[in-house]
Amino acid sequence: MSELTLGVDIGGTKVAAGVVDRAGTVLTQVRKATPADDSHKAFDRIVGVIEELRADHEVTAVGIGAAGWIDATRSTVMFSPNLAWRDEPLRQSVSDAIGLPVVVENDGNAAAWAEFVYGTGKDFRDSMVLVTLGTGIGGGVILDGRLLRGAHGVAGEVGHTSAVRDGLPCRCGRRGCYEQYASGTALVRIARQAANLNPGSAKILLELADGAVDQISGPMVTAAARAGDPVSLDAFKEVARWVGPLLADLVQTFDPQVLVLGGGLIEAGELLLTPALRAYDEALSHRGRMPVAKLLPAKLGNTAGLIGAADLARSG
Repeated sequence: MSELTLGVDIGGTKVAAGVVDRAGTVLTQVRKATPADDSHKAFDRIVGVIEELRADHEVTAVGIGAAGWIDATRSTVMFSPNLAWRDEPLRQSVSDAIGLPVVVENDGNAAAWAEFVYGTGKDFRDSMVLVTLGTGIGGGVILDGRLLRGAHGVAGEVGHTSAVRDGLPCRCGRRGCYEQYASGTALVRIARQAANLNPGSAKILLELADGAVDQISGPMVTAAARAGDPVSLDAFKEVARWVGPLLADLVQTFDPQVLVLGGGLIEAGELLLTPALRAYDEALSHRGRMPVAKLLPAKLGNTAGLIGAADLARSG
């Protein structure tokens, strides 16, 4: 019998899918844009990438990592801040369309499971917390070797904990969430605001954006920072200033063996990791000689979500 499963990772900007074997190896994959504002088109995109990959591989089950709050039965997307899903019965709909068993999990949880089993966390067999910094902020918590899902399936939404009382409005409905200060979206907002106020310090960044502040993107900020652009470097430092306290809060709450930073934003490497580690150490300076979790980068990159979803589908 085939031991291959298929994982689909659905974020605010992309749908990534791949065929994964029992060792966590991605045999083949596809990436396409997410029709984030249309639930029907998003469903069609999911089914389309599944059928495309099934054409050349026999798979036994499909796991879907979705950006949103998934119910306790791993069936329904109750709410997604960055996608047009509200009480979406995704598991049943996709299963009916493809004729295979389907498991739906939060994308952060799926990525956390992959990093725990196959990636950075595999040497820490008890506990791990993953924080993914991308369009938004996701995460997942592993305690005693098990994925923490909570009574209603929505544990681990670390990006939607409060950073600033009555702060910036968040798409989840609250205000002041960490996602508004420490995500890729926040990085772009900070860089655009600074470039608008002080264009002389953003020459490299504005050149990449053809002089249009509203065209500045995350990859442009990263490229400009690597080239020494002052505004872009400061944007990374500002994001890291918020990442540090978030990680410290997670240490105080869960006391894991290791903290893992993942998501598209860490592709910037030391531009983010160095100031984030400094902010993390400062936020936990009161711990003195008490042990604290190591802070390490994720190993699986942008495949973590689909690998984790595929592995969770294998175990049902």
